[in-house]
Amino acid sequence: MEEQLYDDQTGEDALLFARVLDGAGGGRRIEWEEARDWQPDPARPLEVLWMHICRNQPGVQDWLEGVIGLSEPTAELLVSDRTRPRAFREGQTLVATLRGINFNPNAEPEDMVSMQLWCDGRRLITLRRERLQTPRDTLAEIDRGIGPTDAGSLITALTEHMIARMSRSIVDMNDHLDALEDQDPDEDAEEMLGQITTIRRNCLALKRHMSPQHEALERISRDAPAWFEDHDRREIAETIERLRRYLDDIDISKESAVVMQDEIRARAASSSEKATYMLTIVAGIFLPLGFVTGLLGINVGGMPGVNDGNAFWEVVALCSAILAVQLYLFWRWKWL
Repeated sequence: MEEQLYDDQTGEDALLFARVLDGAGGGRRIEWEEARDWQPDPARPLEVLWMHICRNQPGVQDWLEGVIGLSEPTAELLVSDRTRPRAFREGQTLVATLRGINFNPNAEPEDMVSMQLWCDGRRLITLRRERLQTPRDTLAEIDRGIGPTDAGSLITALTEHMIARMSRSIVDMNDHLDALEDQDPDEDAEEMLGQITTIRRNCLALKRHMSPQHEALERISRDAPAWFEDHDRREIAETIERLRRYLDDIDISKESAVVMQDEIRARAASSSEKATYMLTIVAGIFLPLGFVTGLLGINVGGMPGVNDGNAFWEVVALCSAILAVQLYLFWRWKWL
């Protein structure tokens, strides 16, 4: 099983980790004291600072406004819980909110987690509230010396890892649907319907969050500042295309779940109708027989056959004849 790496916080300050990219795929680690006051060095034009921050720590918004110099609305957006995916350009900076599938323990696929980012080409600040695996994937590449080389490729790498992880949840849902298709609905239809309903709910939740993310990525590709280079736009265009395929897969999974759900319900309704039909036939058969026996069972004088020893068998013969006529008529009328 793949090892689960999270951006766990190890101290009381807001910084989860920070790296200064060297422009060659690697980067050096720096701590909060150096990272919070870091400024671009003209003598080292390839260096890019990446800071990953826990946004619900106190003082983050004040630091964004006072040290980084962000406007109050932008800083408030980066630390807020308004996590609908979006992206926009603010001068020579890029601001975005992206969402990924929550793979934390006991989380459901529809429990999306958000990551906000701000970048001016030399500094990238990513912020989260819940734990994320995506930043750790990119961090591991940087520490191995095979990571992104500039701010644009760093943003592209983060979005690629975030979108790629979505396929895992979609594949799991498709495998679950395939397993359900192989099951016999007559064994436990109610349980199968409950599982299919859960899959449909997950599909709707993923589609609700991933559709605006598609628009956010297109906005990044179209409106990002000049430091977001052409090769970065091509890479993010591939990510957009992958996300579009995932959205199509979600639609297919949702339609498959609907078809399976309708089929199970139709089979259950057919079984119920068949049982009701059989009960109706039985009631129709015994209705005239019950009338005859009820009529002969009334306790009044003058009943024929009271003193006749063969009267019982004559009544049995009459009932058998009535039953035979009924069965013949039901067969002719194609009721049986």
